[in-house]
Amino acid sequence: MVPGFTRQYSVRMLVYYEQHGEIGGAIRREKQLKEWRRAWKIDLIETHNPLWTDLYATLA
Repeated sequence: MVPGFTRQYSVRMLVYYEQHGEIGGAIRREKQLKEWRRAWKIDLIETHNPLWTDLYATLA
């Protein structure tokens, strides 16, 4: 709907997310994950969502 990351990269599923109590912690974590290797990110996803199911419906 809106031009941006999800449109540019054709993102269609939410397979991992984290909740944080404050924006500062969320921003620090995002910067940390951006420095990770792809394999580490895949391992993180598969630890929490081994079947890579779409988690969008689980958001409250």
